[in-house]
Amino acid sequence: MRGETVSLHTAFAELLGQHAYSAATRRLLGEFAAAAVLISNNLKYDGRIILQARSDGPLSLVMVECTSDSEIRGIARGDIGADPDDYLSLIAAGQLAITIERNGGQRYQGIVALDAGSLTQALDNYFLQSEQLHTRFWLAADAENAAGMMLQQLPAQLEQAPESRENQWQNACAMAETLTPAELIELPTAVLLHRLYHEEPVRLFEPQSVRFNCSCSRERSLNALTSLGSEELAEILAEQAVISMHCEMCGHNYEFKECDLSGLAQSPILH
Repeated sequence: MRGETVSLHTAFAELLGQHAYSAATRRLLGEFAAAAVLISNNLKYDGRIILQARSDGPLSLVMVECTSDSEIRGIARGDIGADPDDYLSLIAAGQLAITIERNGGQRYQGIVALDAGSLTQALDNYFLQSEQLHTRFWLAADAENAAGMMLQQLPAQLEQAPESRENQWQNACAMAETLTPAELIELPTAVLLHRLYHEEPVRLFEPQSVRFNCSCSRERSLNALTSLGSEELAEILAEQAVISMHCEMCGHNYEFKECDLSGLAQSPILH
């Protein structure tokens, strides 16, 4: 059996940035961030995991991505000030998409309905369908912190008997179910694991830092302007002299003058 834990503080604060998110929206983003980090550790190559929910609820979009280098960014769109007691109602009747992108290579996406009552249950269902291995998530977040734990039963190695494997898995999950959200957020991993599994042999690996990093850049913003025709760019420049592009993820502004856009957009040529 393998497990992972994650505890986000500074990186989560930077992800929230200057957005006026409600407490419920922060909690939802926190759980998404913790889950994205946990899932990204399954990557065996350079790439990223994108955890995204779309809905007709108050929040039209919640998205967090985490790279194989443990760099995260994310955003929520819609009525970000909505603050219901049931934070999952912000994305009511929505769909959860888990996208795995390999740098310069393949892209895989799985979709599961958000009708299980919690993000953890939706993730459990997704992994049961896609990985066909017992996998469970525990997530917690407040206005300033996010944390999570994942357990996964590995293919049969030391213990072959199906009944013994099932008992082992059920016992491990039963212990984890005793965790409170406060314990998951506040306790150091070593303390948390000792409380849960002090009667079991547990090997704890060196931790890896998680940091906020936005992949936006001046070059990417400039490339995005290629979707506009030369005439439209000329009209915008005639009105305001400078084209400004704002990244919602990190709040960075990029400004482009006419000299920056010279030759960027050409009139389409028909063949």
